[in-house]
Amino acid sequence: MTERGHEEAEIEGQEGSDHEEGEEEEEEDEEEMEVEESSDDSDSESDEKDNFQADLANITCEIAIKQKLIDELENSQRRLHTLKQQYEQKLMMLQCKIRDTQLERDKVLQNMNTVESGTDEKSRKIKTEYEKKLSVMNKELQKLQSAQKEHARLLKNQSQYEKQMKKLQMDVAEMKKTKVRLMKQMKEQQEKNRMNESRRNREIATLKKDQRKQEHQLKLLEAQKRQQELILRRKTEEVTALRRQARPTSGKVVRKFLSDPVQDSSYRPPSGRLYSSGNAAPNGTRTSYRRSGILSTRIARNKWQSLERRITDVIMQRMTISNMEADMNRLLKQREELTKRKEKVIRKRERLSREGPEVEKAVLPINEEVDALTANIDYINDSIADCQANIMQMEEAKEEGDTVDISAVIGSCTLNETRFLLDHFMTMAISKGLQASQRESQVKVMEGRLKQTEITSATQNQLLFHMLKEKAEFNPELDALLGNALQELGNIPADNGDDSSSDESAQSPSADGNTVSSDLMKLCGETKTRGKARRRTTTQMELLYANSDSAPDAPPSDFSAPMLPLAETPDGGGDMETSGSSVRDYSALSPGFSSKMGSMGVINPVPATKSSRSATLQCVHVAEGHSKAVLCVDCTDDLLFTGSKDRTCKVWNLVTGQEIMSLSGHQNNVVSVRYSSSLVFTVSTSYIKVWDIRDSAKCIRTLTSSGQVTVGDVSASNTSRTVTIPAGENQINQIALNPNGTVLYAAAGNSVRVWDLRRFASTGKLIGHLGPVMCLTVDQSGNNQDLAITGSKDHYIKLFDVTEGSLGSIGPTHNFEPPHYDGIESLVVQGDILFSGSRDNGIKKWDLDRKDLLQQVPNAHRDWVCALGVVPGSPALLSGCRGGVLKLWHTDTLGTLGELKGHESPINGISTNSSHLFTASDDRTVKIWRARGGLDSTLETVDNADEVASN
Repeated sequence: MTERGHEEAEIEGQEGSDHEEGEEEEEEDEEEMEVEESSDDSDSESDEKDNFQADLANITCEIAIKQKLIDELENSQRRLHTLKQQYEQKLMMLQCKIRDTQLERDKVLQNMNTVESGTDEKSRKIKTEYEKKLSVMNKELQKLQSAQKEHARLLKNQSQYEKQMKKLQMDVAEMKKTKVRLMKQMKEQQEKNRMNESRRNREIATLKKDQRKQEHQLKLLEAQKRQQELILRRKTEEVTALRRQARPTSGKVVRKFLSDPVQDSSYRPPSGRLYSSGNAAPNGTRTSYRRSGILSTRIARNKWQSLERRITDVIMQRMTISNMEADMNRLLKQREELTKRKEKVIRKRERLSREGPEVEKAVLPINEEVDALTANIDYINDSIADCQANIMQMEEAKEEGDTVDISAVIGSCTLNETRFLLDHFMTMAISKGLQASQRESQVKVMEGRLKQTEITSATQNQLLFHMLKEKAEFNPELDALLGNALQELGNIPADNGDDSSSDESAQSPSADGNTVSSDLMKLCGETKTRGKARRRTTTQMELLYANSDSAPDAPPSDFSAPMLPLAETPDGGGDMETSGSSVRDYSALSPGFSSKMGSMGVINPVPATKSSRSATLQCVHVAEGHSKAVLCVDCTDDLLFTGSKDRTCKVWNLVTGQEIMSLSGHQNNVVSVRYSSSLVFTVSTSYIKVWDIRDSAKCIRTLTSSGQVTVGDVSASNTSRTVTIPAGENQINQIALNPNGTVLYAAAGNSVRVWDLRRFASTGKLIGHLGPVMCLTVDQSGNNQDLAITGSKDHYIKLFDVTEGSLGSIGPTHNFEPPHYDGIESLVVQGDILFSGSRDNGIKKWDLDRKDLLQQVPNAHRDWVCALGVVPGSPALLSGCRGGVLKLWHTDTLGTLGELKGHESPINGISTNSSHLFTASDDRTVKIWRARGGLDSTLETVDNADEVASN
């Protein structure tokens, strides 16, 4: 019983605290409601919106708290009801038990009184026991009665709790209503703000329209004022001239005119006798003929000046009318465009209105747009009306001036004045006609020059395109150089052997075609032999430099000779300068570099030995010039690019065997280099420098691993080696270009950043590797998608499909399994086959179509496989390792074809063109190799051995 009493006391205390919390919450609600009411009085619309949102959040929170209190009160009420039932049940049982005990006592005492044998002592004993039992029961009854009183008190408190709970429920309902009201007020306020904003926008548009109207009227009034002043000045001059004509001439003026020997050349006196001043004339007047002739000439000159001014005014008026008509046409075109746009918006609004009332919010901005378009159309209509009125006014003034002024002046002329005016009119007409004919002849000459320039430029552009060794399609820098003409020619395949030229000329040829030609000739070196013979009319050089005095000394024969220095060097070696008369000296084309040749690198021939002549791979030349290890190499048929630890990238001419420029200013080692369409990309630390080598070595852009672009060279002023990498940047390990030369891929950290070279903008990243990406290569699929293949230190090779214009992060489409046992160092693609070289000393061959492993050589080298390259024109793979060893492999079977010590130091890169292989090494050299005749017999032997093994 005591335990239950304690429980009830605890429940009461808890409910009392709940009641106090509920009162505190109510006070807080009242305070918040007061804050809400005070916030409603603010004038600022933004403050009201913020207050509404804050009140809404507070009310929502209070509703949740009071709902929780209501749930707790209901739970306590249920517990009290349960306790009440238990107490009442126990009280009834105890009362029944007491009543039964009293009856039993009375019955026992009665029986004892009837039994005579019973003694008093025994009866007292029994009575005492029953009294003890009754006293115990009475005590329990008292406790139950006290508990019942306490329970009654709790029930009384429970009624208070019920009242409190009802009050809380009412508060919650009121708060919910307040919440709904606040949300409604917020919507109304938002709608009101939107309406006010649209109204203000309309008012602003109306004010702008009124301002434009006022400006237009002001200009119109100024034009009318100028015209009135012009007419008034002209009328004043005419009145002055008429007054002079009507004024009698004094004798002094007559004598002055008579003594003046100068007379107008257009005046011819009639044949006959001349009368002197002292003799009388036949009609009785003295000196009337001379006086009338002189006055007539003076008046005629004044009339001619007036007419000339009037003609000039008429010309200006007509020019003004022409300009107004042009403005009228422009306004009509604008009105037509706005009307079409308005009709389109109205159709859209009708379509939305048919969908239902739920799209009412979407219709409101459309209505505002319709109102704005209507206001614009009204303004343009007003402008058109004003323009029409101005044109009509100018026309009327022109007709009035023409009919009144000119007719009045001509009508008042005498015969001599008419001759004078006619003479001047003829002189002016001849002058104007001469000027017009000169202008017309100049226009015809310029048109002829333009046509000739178009024809010459079209021919030059076609020749230049065929002389380029790589496609220049969609390259922004090359497009800027060649103009639209080369863009049209860019659709012709670069390997087109047909020499027939296109019939269509370029639409907008470059004006400086000869400069373009000379710049591109510097890069092209020697052209390849054409696939078809053509009739000898003129050489390409003669066509290309048809009208240029700066053409290089070209040989009289056409460009059919091959590149002798590297392609057909005699086995005994020899001087590269004298090995072919058709080889052009690069210094003649690029005089800016000729002065530096003495201190620059040279590609030296390697004398052939008896053993090397029969070897499958023969070193024919060595490029020497770097002061430290050569880390990367790239090449075309005419140019070689090498990057080194000496922080430079050197450009070599494979025709002359000379270094032609050195791209310096890198912060650290040049670890990767790529060339595409006169642009060289070099990598050092976290920067990619873009060099334009058409005219001189100039860094035009600097790209970073984080996607930033800077115009020019960011580290040109820094001459010391920089080891640290800026925050947020990563070391770039290698770069690659897609086959079109429009997209650059840069491996930095665990991802590959994609650059659009047409805009020099970063478009996305290739993600998915867990370790740094060490190498990558890019191929093209059948649907012109880029296939980017990456190799990482996480031992995996991943394939990415990159569509043109794709943005953001791109995940891999395939992971090549099983992976290598160590990091990937090199990748090369031949057709549908991928070869990978790893630090695990192994080479693997993968099928790109089925995306599975075809073959593998676990221990291809004794050290890391650092570089791979495909031998040009042969089914052979060349691999180089960190130990300086080169190995040849059959691409079909991965059987060994040969092995030699290529360098004494690690081989860092392999590159190939159409005829040679280039290996870069730590020994500061780049060796140039040629696969000789022994390779064919070796391939046949390996194929025969494979066939025998298979049989």
